[in-house]
Amino acid sequence: MKLRFILTAATCLALPAAALPGAAHAQPVTGPYVSLEGGVDFLMPVTFHESLHNTGGKMQYRPGYAGVASLGYGLGDGWRAQISMDDLHTTLHEIDDSAYGHIRASGVHTTWGPMLDVLYDMNVGLPIFPYVGAGAGYQWVQNENNGPFFASGTKGGFAYNLIAGLSYPIAPVPGLSLTAEYRFTQMIADTKEGESITGGFPAGSPIPGTVKYGHQSTNSILVGLRYQLFTPPAPAPAVAPAAAPVAAAPAPAPARTYLVFFDWDKATLTPRATQIIAQAASDSKTQATTTIDVNGYTDTSGTPVYNQGLSVRRAKAVAAQLVTDGVPASEITAKGFGDTNLLVPTGPGVREPQNRRVEIILN
Repeated sequence: MKLRFILTAATCLALPAAALPGAAHAQPVTGPYVSLEGGVDFLMPVTFHESLHNTGGKMQYRPGYAGVASLGYGLGDGWRAQISMDDLHTTLHEIDDSAYGHIRASGVHTTWGPMLDVLYDMNVGLPIFPYVGAGAGYQWVQNENNGPFFASGTKGGFAYNLIAGLSYPIAPVPGLSLTAEYRFTQMIADTKEGESITGGFPAGSPIPGTVKYGHQSTNSILVGLRYQLFTPPAPAPAVAPAAAPVAAAPAPAPARTYLVFFDWDKATLTPRATQIIAQAASDSKTQATTTIDVNGYTDTSGTPVYNQGLSVRRAKAVAAQLVTDGVPASEITAKGFGDTNLLVPTGPGVREPQNRRVEIILN
């Protein structure tokens, strides 16, 4: 029954992601990766029952710290799986006891163990990639309470977690992403009487008592870094083949291709771009031009889905200016090609100015 709940929760988290346009493309990590996160841990109050004096209540904890190390693999289409090891620390603040009321107390509460997580990265057309996931595993819990009764020991049990986060690829370092993540971790069962932690009650009592702890729920807020291993290097620039010698070269044909460049993440025309477009419009009237191809491109710093839309906007901006300069709209074909056909070959995530362009081709 509990396993069914875990699988259902993971499915509910993933369905909204799968419904987003372009969500299953260009996930920020593919293949093997490692990640390391750290942050704040909030342990919710834990119930207890002390058998010697038949008292019980809740233990209140201060915020603590958390760390998570993961080894995973990006499967493609947005999916990835990872094995993570968490380490959560909090300190005891006070005890609400049914017999003794509010009691100031001290002690350390530690939880650690492996979890197997399945996650889904979403491409929403922004430089930031949201992701959701769920997992299951085994967690050990260690209590060291120093007052008003002494109780210490370590027990383990199965647990599940729910995950939601954001990742931001760091363009200058291919494969590296900054992450921010929320984790909810739930122990599936209480500590049973047969597995109870023993100690003296009250402090200093030579008679051992038994303390039964209820299940625990933990909220963790984490930031960290994730690095994709074996990131492919940037492609080497193509070497143009040497031209065969000829007896006499013909006179060069009039230029029929014009390049218009754009600022990063912009589709607005600069004054220089307006001048080049005006020249292309003028030449189209004197060179017996029948059609004009307006092809938009971007660099590799964005996601493929976002870059495709940006290249279309750039092509439309140039086409509109050609019409303003007197070129019939029926002669113009405007298309966007995203981050393909790079003028300067680069790897992913590179802001190359010469790749942010529109080509005007007179036919």
